[in-house]
Amino acid sequence: MRAAGSSPRRADEDGGFARSEPVREETWFATLGFGLERTQPMELGRGDRDTRPSDSDAAAAPAAARDGVDRHPDPDSKDSASTASARAPTGAEPSRRRAQVDPPASFQRIFRAFTIARALLGVLLLGIQGLVVAYLSGRPVWASLLVCGAQVLASLAVLAWPVAPTGHMAASGHLRSRWALATIGVDLLTFTLLLFVAGPAVNVAALYMLPVLMAATLMPRHQAYGVASAVVLLLLGEAWWGAPDAQQLAAALMQAGIAGGGVLTIAMLAGQLSDRLARQERAARSTLEIARQQARLNRLMIEEMQDGVMVVDRDGRVQAANPAALQLIGAPMARRFVPFDLHDLPAWAPLREALVRGHASGVWPEGGQEMSLRLASGRAQAPTEERPLRIRMRFTRRRDARSGEALCVLFLEDVRTLRQRARQDKLAAMGRVSAAIAHEIRNPLAAIAQANALLAEDLTDPGQQRLSQMVADNVERLQRIVDDVAEVSPGGSSDAPVLELRAEVGRLCAEWARTAGLPVDDSSPLFVDTGDEPLPVRFDPEHLRRVLVNLLDNALRHGSGQPQAVWVRVVARAEGRIELSVASDGAVIAPDVEPHLFEPFFSTRSRGTGLGLYICRELCTRYGASIDFRPRGSGARHRNVFQVAMPRVAPPSPEVSP
Repeated sequence: MRAAGSSPRRADEDGGFARSEPVREETWFATLGFGLERTQPMELGRGDRDTRPSDSDAAAAPAAARDGVDRHPDPDSKDSASTASARAPTGAEPSRRRAQVDPPASFQRIFRAFTIARALLGVLLLGIQGLVVAYLSGRPVWASLLVCGAQVLASLAVLAWPVAPTGHMAASGHLRSRWALATIGVDLLTFTLLLFVAGPAVNVAALYMLPVLMAATLMPRHQAYGVASAVVLLLLGEAWWGAPDAQQLAAALMQAGIAGGGVLTIAMLAGQLSDRLARQERAARSTLEIARQQARLNRLMIEEMQDGVMVVDRDGRVQAANPAALQLIGAPMARRFVPFDLHDLPAWAPLREALVRGHASGVWPEGGQEMSLRLASGRAQAPTEERPLRIRMRFTRRRDARSGEALCVLFLEDVRTLRQRARQDKLAAMGRVSAAIAHEIRNPLAAIAQANALLAEDLTDPGQQRLSQMVADNVERLQRIVDDVAEVSPGGSSDAPVLELRAEVGRLCAEWARTAGLPVDDSSPLFVDTGDEPLPVRFDPEHLRRVLVNLLDNALRHGSGQPQAVWVRVVARAEGRIELSVASDGAVIAPDVEPHLFEPFFSTRSRGTGLGLYICRELCTRYGASIDFRPRGSGARHRNVFQVAMPRVAPPSPEVSP
């Protein structure tokens, strides 16, 4: 036996193994269309942000409380509609998604429109007074001009002030207190000063509509009604102050009362419209969030699918593909981030031809069609691998029917995996039946063995002794079969210690080589490469010996017997898997035999029980491992390769002596 402690590259060169580099675990968020790639949650609206908590988020709720967010709003108002979104997560709920802190985009646009309208109104008032002075030879009222100019400057300052969207208003869409004073408060003060400075020459009731509408739209309902009530009182106070006698006072108060009623009506209607807008905004956000979550779930489901999914256009350009599809067609994992063309590799020619046929006919068989890809391992002069696939297609039609099919969704399935699933179902049923039969055979078999032994004691004729020995040999053979079937019967324990696979495989191979009488120099037909990295797995030592010895016996029996005719290799793979490979340079297993390798009672030898590989698979399944036959291409020396994939576990903690 020859061993190599750390020569995985040499094993690749001499034995024809495909070198597989570990694949980085990256989440696949490729959208199924037009090659778009998203590695963060989609920004589908202005109010959507990253869900990771930050320092500013922690202060959002206290700031909202300070700035006038109603904590106990009217159930019918927009306050209650946005209370849930205004709450910030607490430390007791770290797993709950952070509420959105951005105010609704529609209310941000309304606030900006009101701010621009305020500035334009101030400029209009200044312009009208300037026209009166310039063209009508009117006398300038400097106090009025000063008030209007101050209002224009205040409006422009609000427009130009660098403030984030969360600075003007809270998450509920309500103005913060300081900005309500800087806009609505300034307008009320400006128009009240004009009321007393300009007198009846200015229709202040029309000007008051702007702050009333702004308050009804962007402030809590009780504050909005407070602003409207203040405007009504101002109108009534101006009517009482400016009336020279009782008769004119009554007329002025009636006119002010009618105007005040209109102000209150407009405030109420604007508030109702604002509430409706808030409800629609909240419903849109909820729907948008559900759609985002559904999109993320769909991507995760597609990523975790064992079947391949690809979106391909008419020209053979792959717009999106999940990791399973890339692995099935032999494409590098890096290509899932960018679109690629099926014309890049000659090995993908069957896929291109199938795509052309599918686009030409516009339909594809529901059950799919099988084809094979001849994939290389990526190294120079490397053998090719025949990979049978089942292809299913679904087409999407453009709105213009004359343009034909635009995109096609390809579903790829490994035919070997499908056959393996079918065999597993069949083997599970056969295993239950075999276990029951073995249990029923055990007792009669023991009685036959005991009766034969008693008869053999009295036999003196050589012919009868030979017949008795034949009975004993066949009884022993049947007993081994019964024991093998009972070993893998359902209900066996899966508890096992943690083994260091590299050392255990080396020990078992050395023990098997001594038992088989193999030389220990370079002429040995056994070559072992276990590497230097510790590889802990959970497997029963006796069961591991049984699996490995069975694979080694088969490899030596069907191998050429030349030096390094049998290869044993242990290597760590991606995603926490460890692979144990046993390869032989014998004649490749016939394609009609391969599907039946792991079936019970199937053997190509006349005296074989046909239970060896079946028991190996059942024992591997018991410990979460899998065993498969992976034939190599015609250019490889070791074409028959059996691979056992085991999950890697944490190494056992060293025991501390007291």
